[in-house]
Amino acid sequence: MTYTVVMLVLSLALLVYGADRLVDGSAAIARRAGINEFIIGLTIIGFGTSCPELVVSLTGALEGISDVAVGNVVGSNIFNTLLILGLTAVVMPISVTRANMKVDIPVCIAVSLLLALMGLKKTLFGIGSDSISAVEGVVFLVLFAAYLFYCFKSDEARVEVAGHTELTLPRALLYTVIGLLFLIVGGKCFVDRSVELARSVGVSEKYIAITLLAGGTSLPELVTSIVAVIKGRGQLALGNILGSNVFNILLILGLSSVAAPLSLENMNIADLAVMTAGVLIIWAGAALSGGRRIGRLTGAMLLLCEAGYMIHLTLTL
Repeated sequence: MTYTVVMLVLSLALLVYGADRLVDGSAAIARRAGINEFIIGLTIIGFGTSCPELVVSLTGALEGISDVAVGNVVGSNIFNTLLILGLTAVVMPISVTRANMKVDIPVCIAVSLLLALMGLKKTLFGIGSDSISAVEGVVFLVLFAAYLFYCFKSDEARVEVAGHTELTLPRALLYTVIGLLFLIVGGKCFVDRSVELARSVGVSEKYIAITLLAGGTSLPELVTSIVAVIKGRGQLALGNILGSNVFNILLILGLSSVAAPLSLENMNIADLAVMTAGVLIIWAGAALSGGRRIGRLTGAMLLLCEAGYMIHLTLTL
């Protein structure tokens, strides 16, 4: 028990340090390369902080444990939108742009709805099958490639909000690589120890995946987003969360289902509804502010929804 606690503390230290390096390095690269910070958060950081989810879900698919593969992604997206963006907005309101309101947040909502439509029976149009096949996985991957292409193609129209940086390009690259490495190693260590504790208590694989595994693999996003907003880089934080959510569904579930068809029999409409509702709350909250920011009130609402969902999961064990 003592060893597990010590390893959990060390893994959190790695996450904090890694996030700090990653934010500074990636922001410097963005300015020097003329790329908008939101795009850096949406792509490079979004992918980097989603690496733990990729490892966990792909491993679960290959080992025939669909609850782990799917529950990890659904839980991570819920954790990202409700807890991470909620907590980040409470710490400091996050600025949003016109492109965020018209494209980025709606795309995140659409991708969440797509998973529900394709993955669950008795949804709208009756096209769900309680599974994600290899063919559907390929569709996810094609959509993911198209979204990345659109993001970089539309980058010139986005508003740059980054501050000046004095990091040299080699140092910025080094910071980014070290940051990603520490986030991945720290996240994996935290997940391993958390699962070890959970299994000793005897809870289900779905519960482990949608709570401890999802929370553990989302720690990089949590720490990175809070560090980013404290450093005045709210667009990077928002891009990180939205990017991670899209990556989780289209890339991670796409790859996992191509490797082995995924069953969603133990998922229910409530899980996917909460995942989608979180992004809808963000969109509505930003709209009420005139499309300028995600404020503290919206953040508090997200945190309350996360608490309610965790209570629901615990009561339905």
